[in-house]
Amino acid sequence: MSVHEVIVEADGGSRGNPGPAGYGAVVFAADHVRVLAERKEYVGVATNNVAEYRGLIAGLAAAAELGARVVAVRMDSKLVVEQMAGRWKVKHPSMIPLAEQARALVAGFDRVSFTWIPRAENSHADRLANEAMDDGGVVGTVREAVSAGHTPGDQVAVPAAGARASEPDDTDRVAIAAEPPADPALDGETTPAQRVSTNAPGWTGALGRPTRLLLLRHGQTELSIERRYSGRGNPPLTDLGRQQAERAAKMLAAKGDIAAVVTSPLQRARATAEAAAAALDVPLRVLDGLIETDFGDWEGLTFAEAAQRDPQLHTDWLGDPSIPAPGGESFDQVRERIEGVRRDLVALYPGENVVVVSHVTPIKTLLQLALGVGPSLLYRLHLDLASLCIAEFYPDGGASVRLVNDVSYLS
Repeated sequence: MSVHEVIVEADGGSRGNPGPAGYGAVVFAADHVRVLAERKEYVGVATNNVAEYRGLIAGLAAAAELGARVVAVRMDSKLVVEQMAGRWKVKHPSMIPLAEQARALVAGFDRVSFTWIPRAENSHADRLANEAMDDGGVVGTVREAVSAGHTPGDQVAVPAAGARASEPDDTDRVAIAAEPPADPALDGETTPAQRVSTNAPGWTGALGRPTRLLLLRHGQTELSIERRYSGRGNPPLTDLGRQQAERAAKMLAAKGDIAAVVTSPLQRARATAEAAAAALDVPLRVLDGLIETDFGDWEGLTFAEAAQRDPQLHTDWLGDPSIPAPGGESFDQVRERIEGVRRDLVALYPGENVVVVSHVTPIKTLLQLALGVGPSLLYRLHLDLASLCIAEFYPDGGASVRLVNDVSYLS
């Protein structure tokens, strides 16, 4: 989907200022009726102003992904509007990098305007921000458990939506990982080459210690040998695929300092993840959201066969992430669930290293989110079987990519 002119409405809130904070952003078509994109996220403890800037950044990024060239930003934050319009100076240290990030996004459009609106006219973004803050109950429970000294593998109750933390539902439990150790590069016993580096890239302006995701694609299957669409089908690993999984596991074990392994439920990913979890001696967690794209009627077909079966649809599908495969799902739908997975992982494993075993589209989507780029990455980036990528997500909303498609350990 590509549009020329859009309206971005964004909002952020904090229950305590500072307190549990979240943002919401919505992108409308120029008619201010059709919704093109929505974004929301719980950001932890922050001020209203920080959350509002985060909402603006999310809205501008969504507009860029849609290919917009002209953007009308409408917000009920007088501070953000005046600062982005250049009439007020950004003075607070916590907002300077956020304002710079927003201005960098603004520079990518032909024209951007900023208009203050009353809160009543910003109800859509306000609703999304409040939904994001509502998610903070689960995140807060996880972090409180960590602070209380729970060790890896402890079972800690997480309340269902709307429930009080003091009245846990025993059927809904998550494993809590321990606080991360000191930077291994500084402890004098190991080297960065042996463990996962924890040095933050200072040029990004990101603050805090990130949740680092080691993104491992599963090993070879029969469908991957024949280069066929392999989505919700469940082929096992080949002999070579199992060897690839073992080599990847050995490499990860040498790195160490990894809190957990999470995996797609499909057996090709789960077998790869089980090898890694065994080598690392860490918990294995299955996340349904990490499953591959549902390719529907194209499952098991080659690229050429799918193009021959549905020539126009296949062409449109390649150019528009909102179009689903016949009987399947769109890349936009995949992105929506992967955004949820990313939020969950950052909440469950704050500041820790986590191996994520999944498939081509989910891994590319996580890289897309970390880079803040549009859907073209899905079509231009190649990922080999059993390859490793590393993306990290910071508590202040920053992100970076450290590694893409490493297969050096397979040779």
